Amino acid sequence: MQQEVATKTTRNNRGPIPFESDASYLKITGELPRELNGTLYRNGPNPQFDAPNAHWFVGDGMLHAFHLENGRASYRNRWVRTPKWQAEHEAGRALFGGFGQKRPDAPASLTDGGVANTNIIFHGGKLLALEEQHLPTEIEPETLATRGYCNFDGAIGGPFTAHPKVDPVTGELFFFGYNAAGPFTPALSFGSIDAGGRVTRFERFEAPYASMVHDFIVTERHLLFPVLPITGSMTRAMKGRPPYAWEPDKGAYVGVMKRNGAAKDIVWFRGESCYVFHIMNAWEEGERIIADVMQFEEAPLFPHPDGSRTDPDKSRARLARWTFDLAGNTDRFQQTYLDDLTGEFPRIDDRRAGLANHHGWYACANPELAMFDGFSGIAHVNGKGERLAKYLLPAGDAISEPVFVERHKDAQEGDGWLLAAVWRANENTSDLAVFNATDVEAGPVALVHLGHRVPDGFHGNWVGA
Repeated sequence: MQQEVATKTTRNNRGPIPFESDASYLKITGELPRELNGTLYRNGPNPQFDAPNAHWFVGDGMLHAFHLENGRASYRNRWVRTPKWQAEHEAGRALFGGFGQKRPDAPASLTDGGVANTNIIFHGGKLLALEEQHLPTEIEPETLATRGYCNFDGAIGGPFTAHPKVDPVTGELFFFGYNAAGPFTPALSFGSIDAGGRVTRFERFEAPYASMVHDFIVTERHLLFPVLPITGSMTRAMKGRPPYAWEPDKGAYVGVMKRNGAAKDIVWFRGESCYVFHIMNAWEEGERIIADVMQFEEAPLFPHPDGSRTDPDKSRARLARWTFDLAGNTDRFQQTYLDDLTGEFPRIDDRRAGLANHHGWYACANPELAMFDGFSGIAHVNGKGERLAKYLLPAGDAISEPVFVERHKDAQEGDGWLLAAVWRANENTSDLAVFNATDVEAGPVALVHLGHRVPDGFHGNWVGA
């Protein structure tokens, strides 16, 4: 296993690590709860080779698995061996640049730029690495070996979101995909997969414009599709300009569809221009739908169409509440900020997905740093979005998305732990931190120490033994 050396120039944990490794019997500070038996899988971009002008979002997927059992911990990491990864590995160099676009010197026969780098879920007996422009990639749970694309026996095709939602009552998984009719098209697909892994629905519809639709909303009776103004343009891409760009004049739309209804009956609500990467949760109150989201006034990480930057003071997310009145005589939805704390990567006790929740958590940021240059702690909120507690790391350290694990299947909502990878800036290594979910302010009850760092990534999930 290769090691890296921390230097005084290290500013963040964004860069890739150039190795795969296995580590057994990791050192632990504190005591791991004995009820934690399973594996935390995490996914994130980790480029195999540098590519000029490549966006952070398009690095090759690398999986990190922390296995916890009877108070012990082990670790394994592997690249997801997509067709792109395999082709570049054989060539010994980068063949793709930004957003799946081939470099001019890449072989003409090479067409698949998928990276499988955003999320990893377990559903219907399959462990799936997800990235929103391609089909899911099936992964062998123990070894992290790549099994290849999964189209559920040919029942789905095209892009598949990195943020599917599981109904905790029925066990159904709901999904969607943007660019469903090809790159930079306004078509969206959506569907459902039952608890056994059988596709029960797969359809398409047209959105108001071509948008990067990263997440969506599922409640007991409805599906909601946010179409927000990070726009996609083939014309821009062909001219070497930003393929995705911030165009607030396009406005914000959210399509509301009954779960058992038809796409042709979608009702489009309008709102103030904003961007949302991630939904915390949503639920129904009579004829109203309430959704708590991490809302940006202006999109981060993407420029205006002319290449100019968005306003960094507005390019930070804060917890906000969207309200849709399905019985009202209006096509507008309400947007209200619930807190001024900068944050991202919201999570709940997933047993309350689509239902009213009383607990939520998210990674909060250091206000002195840019939005994605390091999340410095965890915020805990109640069902009204009111902050209950906050934990902050030592200066310079950074934390990943906190993943909730219930104490046992019948435990009350919020009774369990939060698991998050923590980067230690001084040592340039990472820990797996375990928090009591309802007492994050007390700090971690246990730290699993890794001999190297886990680069900043996106999402992960716990799979119980």
